[in-house]
Amino acid sequence: MEEFTAHYAKGRIAGFLLGALIFVALGCWMIGLFGPPPVSARLGPVKAVVVGWVGIVFFGLSAVLLFRRLFDDSAVLRIGPSGLQAAQWSDDLIPWSQITDVTTWTHQKQTMIVLHLRDPAMFPGRGMAGMLARANSKLTGGDVAFSLTGTNRSLDETLAAMARYLPR
Repeated sequence: MEEFTAHYAKGRIAGFLLGALIFVALGCWMIGLFGPPPVSARLGPVKAVVVGWVGIVFFGLSAVLLFRRLFDDSAVLRIGPSGLQAAQWSDDLIPWSQITDVTTWTHQKQTMIVLHLRDPAMFPGRGMAGMLARANSKLTGGDVAFSLTGTNRSLDETLAAMARYLPR
């Protein structure tokens, strides 16, 4: 059987990047870079500036990440006879023999694939995924969670590919 791979979908990533840049521009407007900042009854001038800066920082960092993904041709997810490798989690291959179950977790129409492992300590996450692993585990009930958002593969395709290899 052929290896299943998921890559970033450039069109989707470009759309997300455009959205992030729009929110950065709105943040700039809220702090007064394009003239007087907006005034509303719900949001006083100080809160508007704080919200503006939070938006600039968060969506600015998101835009940098998304821009990098526009030029990233590496596989985000690989599924093959030897196991599964989810780049969002780590560069390590997780062998099928270590995966005891695969479930999904959905929140606000965003679905994640959740792997339940025999020995989670053998497959530590890196970066932000690794730092949030404990909280993610409590939230999803599993050990490794990853999303297909922004990729060229659907949830159903991915789960079907996993079912082909996962021992019964």
